[in-house]
Amino acid sequence: MKKGFLNKAVAMILAGMLAVLSVAPVSAASLLEEVTSLETEADFAEDTSYSLLKGNNLNFGNAKITKLASNKVNVYGLTQGHRLCDTMYLSLYLERKINGVYSTYKSWDFTKNDVTALDQSINVIVPSGYYYRVRGYHAAKEGGVKESTTTLTSGILVK
Repeated sequence: MKKGFLNKAVAMILAGMLAVLSVAPVSAASLLEEVTSLETEADFAEDTSYSLLKGNNLNFGNAKITKLASNKVNVYGLTQGHRLCDTMYLSLYLERKINGVYSTYKSWDFTKNDVTALDQSINVIVPSGYYYRVRGYHAAKEGGVKESTTTLTSGILVK
């Protein structure tokens, strides 16, 4: 009789331990990496930067990332001049966060001559489960003078 009681007691203890160790619901973000001040919980992020020189050519640059689906984002950039310029430049860098560090996942360079603005919108298929952000380089050149600025969005979770 003692043996039966002991077996039941052990079984109850094991059942209790299993209940305590059972899987609890976890959000996708917690499975990835801790959300820092570099990320947002929104489905889009945007940054606008005005020319630091308050120059005559470049007015501002804008970069934006938007989550379109669980594996797709839109990357957008705009270089806006004050006036018609010989050349406008726009470089966009889609960055992905792995192990707490952002690095370039894909990049694009665009130029256009004799315009006041240059913008591009690109839909990109990406692996889900990561944070993505967009870094932009924006410049306007007129004659021998080239003015530039940079942009950097917050990271958005694509899941």
